[in-house]
Amino acid sequence: MSDQHSDPQDPQGAADGFGDDQREQPTTLTEEEVLAKMSEQSDSEQPDDDAASVEEPVEGTVEPDVAQQLAERTEDLQRVTAEYANFRRRTERDRAAVVDAAKASVVAELLAVVDDLELAEKHGDLQGPLKAVNDKIRATFTKFDVIEFGAEGDEFDPERHEAVQDTSTGETKVIGTVLRSGWAMGDRLIRTAMVIIADPA
Repeated sequence: MSDQHSDPQDPQGAADGFGDDQREQPTTLTEEEVLAKMSEQSDSEQPDDDAASVEEPVEGTVEPDVAQQLAERTEDLQRVTAEYANFRRRTERDRAAVVDAAKASVVAELLAVVDDLELAEKHGDLQGPLKAVNDKIRATFTKFDVIEFGAEGDEFDPERHEAVQDTSTGETKVIGTVLRSGWAMGDRLIRTAMVIIADPA
């Protein structure tokens, strides 16, 4: 009866036996190694702090450069507004001065007519149409704040009175005789009064 055991000289069996004994066995990890690997994997999956820390503008705050630009634009607007207000005031003042100068020029042209009407009144000839013209001119002068000055007894003022003769003997001088009335429109002198200086009465 032949032996059923494999022949130790059988190369095939030897090869198979060698392969089974030397085949790589699966590595068994301890609990500490498993936990360590899980911790490493968890750390690798977390986002980078530097990448995740992108600064976002906080609601209700303004970037410094934007705040500076806003301040500059506000300052520019205030300056332009002030310049425009000054321009308007200058324009209105200049326009008022032009209007006043035009009125004064018209009044100066009418003074010759007024002088003739005053002479007619002194001679008793200011009647009818002449009186109507005189009344209209006087009403217009009153409307434009044109006043007559230079009455007898008034204190002499060299800025407003033109003296053609001085009969006074003292330091106090007054108007003795009015040769021609003076006229002014507000603070604007249109014509000086022509007078003779005398002593106070």
